[in-house]
Amino acid sequence: MTVSFIVPHLNRCDLLTPLLTSIRRQQESFSGEIEIMIVDNGSTDGSVRLAEELGAKVIALPENEGVSRALNRGIQAARGDFVALINNDVELSPNWLRCLLAALEDSQAWFATGKLLNFNERHQIDGAGDAVCRGGTSWRLGHGKDDGPAFASARRTYFPSATATLFRRTFFDQVGLYEEAFFAYLEDVDLGFRAAIEDKPGSYVPEAVAFHISGETAGPWSPQMVEWLTCHQLLLLAKFYPASLLTRFAWQILVAQALWAVLAVSRGRTLGWIRGFSSGLRRFRMLRRGSRSLRPHDSRLAAVLRSTESEIARVQQQTQWDTYWRWYFRLAGAPMDVSL
Repeated sequence: MTVSFIVPHLNRCDLLTPLLTSIRRQQESFSGEIEIMIVDNGSTDGSVRLAEELGAKVIALPENEGVSRALNRGIQAARGDFVALINNDVELSPNWLRCLLAALEDSQAWFATGKLLNFNERHQIDGAGDAVCRGGTSWRLGHGKDDGPAFASARRTYFPSATATLFRRTFFDQVGLYEEAFFAYLEDVDLGFRAAIEDKPGSYVPEAVAFHISGETAGPWSPQMVEWLTCHQLLLLAKFYPASLLTRFAWQILVAQALWAVLAVSRGRTLGWIRGFSSGLRRFRMLRRGSRSLRPHDSRLAAVLRSTESEIARVQQQTQWDTYWRWYFRLAGAPMDVSL
């Protein structure tokens, strides 16, 4: 058995040594072969040379072609029966691979994702899987919360975070590769929508722990991050919501996107939001025309969105309500089993 680790990378060569060391450490509890590929998006800081010195294969792109294209290049070149997609700002615990492989061997899941903890505050959740609300905005479940019982149970999910997830190689044959129209951010949510449509679920495995330094590439709350997120949220609506769901969830969409605008403005990122919103509107119709085949069953997608929205509400209720989600559920309507 071969597992291919694929890491999209741009500069930040200081991140490579701890990352690759933690990947090599997986061999201690895995008897198969590990292949490591760095897909470099035009680094200028010596990253390519360092990665090769550390024993990784390097696919060197001439310029920054985006996260989605880098991931796709790596997946296409991978030899493994399983493919692990890892951010360059992640450190894996020694049993990460063993836990996720065991979960895939014991189930019919198509992928497995573990618990992400904050690299610097290791009692704090960075993400326990992803979830999407009816309004089209997503959340890394538990982000910023203290680790605890709310994140200790395995569950089924359709949304595989690209931060650190193990896939069966055949998953991509069934669902397709990453959407290259998404330069960065929400490319994994796009993949999750397609997994839901094709009914290719995965597993959240809390025993598989990794540590993540959020925002190390674009920067936390950078104008570029806000622009990409704003644009891609609109493109997710364009690509996956049938007209019936755009109508049925119109109020929730308005609430979710308006609250996101308020959040961006409150962080001093008004211009980034304006640029992203304008770009999303310009590209909305073209992407919608090219994705008609992804919108055949509104009832299935509606059920998935209600389920993942309930996950968000339950985690918020069990921990402490974030302002964004408290106002979203107050205005959009909370699930029946959740009180605000």
